Amino acid sequence: MTDPIADMLTRIRNAIMVKKETVEIPSSNMKKAIADIMLAEGYVSDVKLVEDGYNGKLVITLKYINKNQSVINALRRASKPGLRLYTDVENMPRVMNGMGIAIISTNKGIMTNKQAKAENVGGEVLCYIW
Repeated sequence: MTDPIADMLTRIRNAIMVKKETVEIPSSNMKKAIADIMLAEGYVSDVKLVEDGYNGKLVITLKYINKNQSVINALRRASKPGLRLYTDVENMPRVMNGMGIAIISTNKGIMTNKQAKAENVGGEVLCYIW
């Protein structure tokens, strides 16, 4: 697999389309950090790390409004292995005029675009969620 973050976003997107309650994703530190940000921002209800003897699995419980409409409208990968996308503080992306978030990988860790702007750091734009 050349792009594990895109795989994670695709698994979540596919689970939302078929209205699944949970989705299992092979775990890594970066995926765990992205899932924790999604939990903190209110896009998912729960994130658990389940040990399976290998790397573990992330079990993400999706959040729905009225049991049929997902809180997440769209997930989009920004920086790809073939074309990396970097930003500085002055050109920090705004998603849906502030209604969504961009997840940024900085030298201070993985954070949202708002946190990165407050910390005055730039980095690689991983994905957009709204």
